[in-house]
Amino acid sequence: MQHAGGESNHSTVEAEWQSSWLQQPAGLSRKQNELAEMERTSTEFRYLLPSMVTGLLATPEYAAASLAHIPGDHSDAVARKLERQAVLHDTSKRFTFILTEQAVRWPYLPPPAMAAQIDRLAAISQLSAVRLGVIPLVGHMPVAPLNTFTVYDARTATVETSTGVMVFRSSRDVSAYLDEFAVYEGYARFGEEARDRLSAWRRQLLA
Repeated sequence: MQHAGGESNHSTVEAEWQSSWLQQPAGLSRKQNELAEMERTSTEFRYLLPSMVTGLLATPEYAAASLAHIPGDHSDAVARKLERQAVLHDTSKRFTFILTEQAVRWPYLPPPAMAAQIDRLAAISQLSAVRLGVIPLVGHMPVAPLNTFTVYDARTATVETSTGVMVFRSSRDVSAYLDEFAVYEGYARFGEEARDRLSAWRRQLLA
C-alpha cells in the first residue's frame, strides 16, 4: 500500500492509497476480509452511493457482475461479499445508505435481475439496523457527488475511484465527509416514500 507523504505503515497515517491493481485477482478475498474487520469494529456506517449498489446491498448476481471486469475466478470473493451482509442484522450497529436514482436504476444487469436487486433494496430498508434512502433525480439540487464514499463511525472515511480507494483518518477529512453526507441526507427519501420510489422504478424497468 502507498501512503500519502511517503509515511510508513502505522496507525497514525492520516491518508492511505489502496490501489485496485494490487487486488487483481489474488487480493480480492483479502480486501473482503479487511472490509469485514472494519464492519466488525465499527458501530455507525454511512454510505453515499451515487453510481452503483454496494456489496452489503447486492444480490448474488449483482455482486458477481461488480467483479466481472477483473480477470480470474471471483467465486471466493463473491461468497465473502455475501457473507458480510449478515452484519446488517446486527442491531447493535446503525447503517445509513443513500443511493441516487442513477445508482438504483443503472442497467448493470438485465431487467429481471435488476428488478430482483431493487426488491432486495426494498427488503433491506425494513431491517431495524438499516436506514436506506434514495435521491430521485427531480427538482433542484445545487450539489453533485463526485465519488462513492463510506464513513465508519467518525474515525475513517473511504473514497472510491476507478483505480483504487483513498482512506482518510484525520478528523478534518472525516468531518468533511460527514458534512457532505448530511447534505445528501437532506435530499434523500426514506421509509415508505423510498420504497414507493423503488417500486415505481421497478415497474418502469419491466414495462
